[in-house]
Amino acid sequence: MSEKQNLAPDLNRPEYFFNRELSWLKFNLRVLREAEVKTTPLLERLKFVAISASNLDEFFMVRVAGLWDQLESGVQRLDPSGMTVRQQLTEISRAAHDMMRLQSRMLANLLRELKDAGGPEIKACRDCSAAGREWLENYYREVVYPVLTPMAVDASRPFPFLGNKTLNLAVQLVTAKGEESMSVVQVPSVLPRLLEVLPEEKRSFIYLEDLITAHCDSLFAGCRILDVVPFRITRDSDLDVEEDDIEDLLREVEKSLRQRKRGAARRMEIGRTQNKTIMSFLEENLDLTKEEVYEVHGPLDATCFFKFTALDRMWPWLYEPFVPQKPKELPEYDHLFERIRERDVLLFHPYESFDPVVQFVQQAADDPHVLAIKQTLYRVSGNSPIVAALARAAENGKQVTVLVELKARFDEENNILWARRLEKAGAHVLYGLVGLKTHAKIILVVRQEPDGIKRYIHLGTGNYNDSTAKLYTDMGLLTANDQFGMDASAFFNLLSGYSQAPIWNKLTMAPLGLREKIYELVDNEIRIARSGGEGHIVAKMNSLLDKPVIQKLYEASMAGVQIELIVRGICTLRPGLEGISEHISVRSIVGRQLEHSRLFWFRNGGDEKVFMSSADWMPRNLNDRVELFFPIETEEHIRRVKEILQMYLEDNAGSHIMQSNGNYRRSTAGRGKVLSAQGELYEQAQIAAMEYSRRQREENRLEKGVQLKK
Repeated sequence: MSEKQNLAPDLNRPEYFFNRELSWLKFNLRVLREAEVKTTPLLERLKFVAISASNLDEFFMVRVAGLWDQLESGVQRLDPSGMTVRQQLTEISRAAHDMMRLQSRMLANLLRELKDAGGPEIKACRDCSAAGREWLENYYREVVYPVLTPMAVDASRPFPFLGNKTLNLAVQLVTAKGEESMSVVQVPSVLPRLLEVLPEEKRSFIYLEDLITAHCDSLFAGCRILDVVPFRITRDSDLDVEEDDIEDLLREVEKSLRQRKRGAARRMEIGRTQNKTIMSFLEENLDLTKEEVYEVHGPLDATCFFKFTALDRMWPWLYEPFVPQKPKELPEYDHLFERIRERDVLLFHPYESFDPVVQFVQQAADDPHVLAIKQTLYRVSGNSPIVAALARAAENGKQVTVLVELKARFDEENNILWARRLEKAGAHVLYGLVGLKTHAKIILVVRQEPDGIKRYIHLGTGNYNDSTAKLYTDMGLLTANDQFGMDASAFFNLLSGYSQAPIWNKLTMAPLGLREKIYELVDNEIRIARSGGEGHIVAKMNSLLDKPVIQKLYEASMAGVQIELIVRGICTLRPGLEGISEHISVRSIVGRQLEHSRLFWFRNGGDEKVFMSSADWMPRNLNDRVELFFPIETEEHIRRVKEILQMYLEDNAGSHIMQSNGNYRRSTAGRGKVLSAQGELYEQAQIAAMEYSRRQREENRLEKGVQLKK
């Protein structure tokens, strides 16, 4: 064997990695492509168009804006795939333009299919009946016109500031003096974007901007309208908070939120037009390059269809409502502390209800034996019952400590409100460690019991948000295990004081040890494989892009370890490379529920190890966030998680298999049985709940029979 053949491959080579941003765009394309699945109800398909549009908004507001900041700051470094910042922006623009063209075509096709299926129709004002046009005239005059503000742009009136994601009309006109001029009209967001035309015989809607366009003469009396073109701005909305010298993080985040509203424009969507005057006017005043301008054939801002699909009388074109079931291991939520003390409980949302987690905090708030409640909050719902319970607990005199993450992107304002409410109620509110986001999901309840102090813990993979818990797949563990309890106390002491990191019993924390724990677990599989055993890893997460972790997985693959990855979103690892990653497969599940759980299984020579975590394998999670990684230890729970993972691996309904070139191929059943992991999991939860109800009825019947005999 030659010396060259003995050399280990260089795992830093750019061709072994995909670009993060382009990988994300491929994920969003998978979301958009769900709108093409004919077996999905029409309005559910329309939701996928809206989701992909919303995702793209945030992508430009944060990721693309960040790249422009790097470019303007002169950043020269290459990403792991070998691309410069300039190259990334060029490729993003190309891929995003293609995606938005596809989005427009899909939207037009879906609306046509909806009309043909007897559903609502979206039409132009001129296509409405005489009665409909009369109704629209009255609606415009009485409701729309009073809230419109035409903003002329000339030497004395500068171009107005236009808010992020607002829809506007650029109006080219000739004034009463015969001078050509420009004006801007903002489409009011306080009114319905899709307006139902009530007198129409068939249910019909129009776009609000079309109604305003048809009546522009009323806004510019004495002027002649030459052209009206709709446009929409997406602005840089990433928070820039420098924490090193901040005395009051709350005030600093509030200041940054005010600055966010005035971020630089990073994308302009504009209705397709040949009007170069309007195009140049907008590009110049918004300081946009050609690649930041996206011409759209059809309506702008498909996110309006979220509200459209939620309107009354839309049920014929939607799924049956999804109803979370009573948990298999906790069908009754009363006396939770007694139940948890008896045995650990594993919860799987949204198939199983999130109510036990809410009840866990509510019962703790009202239980006279509970002394303290400690919890982390990253994202919560707008009317959170958990926050209400924490406030009530503090008012009841319990020691309540809550870490509220102020820098949870786009939830900052909501979290500031909750933080202030909790402080007012008497809770101790923490804002985390300087320079780190706290993303861990943990609740600790300290209870005085006859045999002493007992600690009860909830650990989860997802947020304490009762709304998203009906949509996102997440798992959680309720336990009274003393070693978990000691770790939970140490964790909160570390966050609230100056305690040094302890020697953990069960938990692993980022950024203090989680990366090393991952390496240790993978190295163990490598050692087993090299000694002739079977190395095997199954890992499910939202994103995989940490370069050193990917290199460790490549090392494991080269040693013969079989690695099956289930990664919903970004994946910069390249599978199927001969001699490098040929033992690694990557699949992405996109379906009715948003896959959010982080689950990890290691064969460990037959003595299987299972873990859950709040963390994806991304640099930010391992280096810059407070995260928790925890073991699942009972044999029953290990078996349950393994079965769930196997179901995901066998999915051939919503599964997309990643190819070595970075593209994804949708898995199909062929002539075999169609298996939707999400559908199967929901069905299993329903069967378990029905079986419990059947047993309850039988027990009640027997008990009634005994009473009658007496």
